[in-house]
Amino acid sequence: MTTPSPVVVAVDGPAGSGKSSVSRAAARELGYDFLDTGAAYRALAWRALGLGVDLDSADAVRTVLADFDYRVVPTPGGAHVSVGGHDVTEAIREPRVTAVVSFVARVPEVRSALNDVFRRLIRETPSPGIVVEGRDITTVVAPDAQVRILLTADEEVRIARRAAELTPEQAATAGQLVERDKADAKVVDFLTAADGVTTLDSTHLNFAETIQAVVDLVHDTVGDPTEQGGAL
Repeated sequence: MTTPSPVVVAVDGPAGSGKSSVSRAAARELGYDFLDTGAAYRALAWRALGLGVDLDSADAVRTVLADFDYRVVPTPGGAHVSVGGHDVTEAIREPRVTAVVSFVARVPEVRSALNDVFRRLIRETPSPGIVVEGRDITTVVAPDAQVRILLTADEEVRIARRAAELTPEQAATAGQLVERDKADAKVVDFLTAADGVTTLDSTHLNFAETIQAVVDLVHDTVGDPTEQGGAL
């Protein structure tokens, strides 16, 4: 008997759109795994900072890939991330890492190598489905995903939401949203929905309503697993 392939829900969007928090909560609601692809770029940036690599040099950044021992265990509640056997789940969220993620993400070889990692994690998920969020997920990482979503919101709303999520010491990070978008947009178009991708604008939706919109879209597309005995 052939093992059913997992349902893949691909979510793209600009910084501060709520991709991570909404995708994580939707995955929990659906009973799916959750994969935050941005964590891999953050982990590589964390490793590069630790090695003192010149992040302005694409050649220098590429050298970090050679011994980048990245491990992630996706779960409905998030993921445990390690580099070289060290748990960096919390460390990769530090403002100093956030400030330089774009420097590693803009290197084509980095994106190619990590995209291969993401596809493997998608294939290997033991869950009936997996919600994958990040940048260029709907077009490059998982273009054949059963559900593809571009989650967005007005720039002012995104900045306000990000600021509300941060501690006072991290508040300045909210102002980096526009700069991150500009830098990342040089590598991938995450502001325009590709053919077959559903745009979900959460500008006038609260958190719960946005989660429900994602869950409803999945159910409308692939059905409700609770009504199918969990078999998808």
